[in-house]
Amino acid sequence: MNFEAEVIAWLPQLRRYARALTGDRAWADDLVQDTAERALARWSAFRPNSNLRAWLLTILRHLYIDQLRGRREIAVDDECAPWRNLEAPQGEVDGLVLRDLQRALYCLPVEQREVLLLVCVEELSYQEASSALGVPIGTVMSRLSRAREHLRALLAEGPAEGSDKGPARKTVPLKVVRNPS
Repeated sequence: MNFEAEVIAWLPQLRRYARALTGDRAWADDLVQDTAERALARWSAFRPNSNLRAWLLTILRHLYIDQLRGRREIAVDDECAPWRNLEAPQGEVDGLVLRDLQRALYCLPVEQREVLLLVCVEELSYQEASSALGVPIGTVMSRLSRAREHLRALLAEGPAEGSDKGPARKTVPLKVVRNPS
């Protein structure tokens, strides 16, 4: 398989990671396109017999960070971001759970969210995530542990009081009601 075909084969995973980072379909698609363009233009920088997926995810992450810096904002933490107002699919409790999980994910600090997405969603090893993020393995493990604990807390009780995200919002847990039919 040639290099171009291998890059194309990883596009769905790149898009999934980009969507999880940005929360915006159009921005994610642009990130994936920019990542593919950069990878294909710089194919000679890729070391044979190394992990192409980790290399592509690193490129995508760097492009994402560059775009955030260019905007001079952290769009994923914006109160009016599109994922904050998503409607759950009609009649599906699972949609509500997914929406709550997505909202909680975007309440995590960016460093924790990146590690969680790379290790738990993209299934990178700690070493691969370490390389993609440019941090030691211990930092990956620490951030992942904190991210999981923070996510558990957010899903169990909502944002903690006194957090730097603004006033605490008290959320009432949803009661799951099954239709007997």
